[in-house]
Amino acid sequence: MTDPTAPGPLAAIAALIADPARARMLAALMGGEALTAGELARVAGVTAATASGHLARLAEGGLLLVHPQGRHRYHRLASEEVAAAIETLGGLATRIAPVRQWKHGEDARRARLCWNHLAGRLGVALHLRLTGEGWLTPVPGGWDASRDGRVRLEATGVDLARAETAPRFACDCMDWSERRPHLAGGLGREIASAWIASGWLRRLPAQAEDDILARRRLVLTPEGARGLKDGLGLDLAA
Repeated sequence: MTDPTAPGPLAAIAALIADPARARMLAALMGGEALTAGELARVAGVTAATASGHLARLAEGGLLLVHPQGRHRYHRLASEEVAAAIETLGGLATRIAPVRQWKHGEDARRARLCWNHLAGRLGVALHLRLTGEGWLTPVPGGWDASRDGRVRLEATGVDLARAETAPRFACDCMDWSERRPHLAGGLGREIASAWIASGWLRRLPAQAEDDILARRRLVLTPEGARGLKDGLGLDLAA
């Protein structure tokens, strides 16, 4: 069996991510939605033919999955592990070469999607609240929900049965902008899904055609702010 940490495989994956156009494509897919080659070409600022070559390499390298549908081929990140690696690299980049000002807009820093779970200040605050109150309790490799935690989460519309079908129920993912953990795993996925579906969170539109955070930015609606305060005691205005 090939050791994935050996210099050869590690260098190959690093080379795939290192290309600026491919890096922008991967960042754009962190919103959790599948995108076409044309959409990713615009984000990356390359021609359709160049984008197709980049996407083929990413798929061959195991970083993307491709879903043909009609005339289009939709691309998405291959796994939660790929998403976590990209988020971690983003955080590493800001620590090694910090920028004076967060360049992606305060909306993205307040609340955004990290593939299929909540990130930014909202994601970090939620993690702190759930773990600090003992509603999530530590287990090897992540977290489990306490009885009170399950009651509270289900009251906000979260489907815990679906969360438990994921390979990991709940685990940490280091937040790119805040440099503190937010919640990933099946629970993180179901929280984001439930709160977007209920209108507690709303995706914001793209700011430009090449916006790598298009539809990753979220805004907490007034209904969502009330729901989080009533259900979890999470007052983001405090």
